[in-house]
Amino acid sequence: MSSDPFGAASRPVRIGVQIAPQHASYALIRETLDRVEGMGADIAFNWDHFFPLSGEPDGLHFESWTELAAWAEQTERIELGSLVNCNSYRNPNLQADMARTIDHISGGRFIFGTGSGWFERDYDEYGYEFGTAGSRLDALAKDLPIVRDRWTKLNPPPVRKIPILIGGGGEKKTLRIVAQHADIWHSFSDEETLKRKLDILRGHADDVGRDVREIELSSEIKRRSVQEAEAQYALGVRMFTVGISAPDFDFDAVAKWIEWRDSKNG
Repeated sequence: MSSDPFGAASRPVRIGVQIAPQHASYALIRETLDRVEGMGADIAFNWDHFFPLSGEPDGLHFESWTELAAWAEQTERIELGSLVNCNSYRNPNLQADMARTIDHISGGRFIFGTGSGWFERDYDEYGYEFGTAGSRLDALAKDLPIVRDRWTKLNPPPVRKIPILIGGGGEKKTLRIVAQHADIWHSFSDEETLKRKLDILRGHADDVGRDVREIELSSEIKRRSVQEAEAQYALGVRMFTVGISAPDFDFDAVAKWIEWRDSKNG
């Protein structure tokens, strides 16, 4: 086995900041994005929900895709996407077209982050069928080839080959979907869990004939120590995400991890 099975040696460390679209006016979110880009973060993410995930359940909240289109116009350098889009809310051809359009607005900086969905209130209040975890994953597996095919048919086509980021850690279904379709796999695993899941991901990649070195590894580190981040770095993780939310956006955490990134990249 290669000492660098995920091709990490060829990738720089990147820091993504997930700006939660909750508990803040849009003006404040816009200011926050401007500050995050100015600080040097590599990627700005939001999330694809209809209600807050923490704090007041009926607090201020904004929709993901329309916000991302505004972000694409506002920013100049930073990549952007959702961490992650919910596949259940829009048909796959529409998702592909929306992604292509935002890719053009941004000049080729869009990341198509996606997943199967999990927050039942979103489904119930907006009239979507919740189903089961298995049925939602089956739908994601069915829809991703449709998304990719639609990108080949759109006029104009995407500016670049839009990277697909898949979030989640299910070992039988999710990681197989990652092996088949993802350019980036995002997880919330600790070191020991990540080691196990990486072995499983390699197995799925072998089964589907995919070079696992094509998949960039991503991990959430907001509540992790530098030592924990170093351990994940040693396993090949090169994208690290930091979630921040109103009412008190934690810019100190963003600055800390950007400084760490720079120390790793030399």
